Amino acid sequence: MSPEYAMHGHFSVKSDVFSFGVLVLEIISGKRNTRIFESGYPDLLCYAWSKWKNAEAMEILDSNMVDSSLENEALRCINIALLCVQEDDELRPSMASVVLMLNSYSIALSVPQNPPFVSRKRVKYTTSELLESDNSVCTVWHTDATAITDVNPR
Repeated sequence: MSPEYAMHGHFSVKSDVFSFGVLVLEIISGKRNTRIFESGYPDLLCYAWSKWKNAEAMEILDSNMVDSSLENEALRCINIALLCVQEDDELRPSMASVVLMLNSYSIALSVPQNPPFVSRKRVKYTTSELLESDNSVCTVWHTDATAITDVNPR
């Protein structure tokens, strides 16, 4: 879910671009965005951004893809995905631009900005702490003054 929709209820064409970027990262890494990583990262976006910033982007790839993929193609896909998940929707490319970037190596790619919520502190609570009468479990992420709730089914 794009940050502008999650926080303000605003949906646009760039919301789809954000979702596409997440999907590309999930395909490349073989990991879901919604699960906490064993390596201590809260989600796939934080993990991918950290590896990108530290020039370790090839570690994002699923181990099954490492041998079969060309490094420059993998890095290009990761770069495009990170451009799609930038926090500011005006910085995200249009889907037409994404298609051009994926189909042409002559188009220079810009450097992506931070994805949403990467640099902010997250605190995890369960609903039992928030609502004593409810036995279901959810996760509430607090980022500054905003709370984002993920409900986990039984």
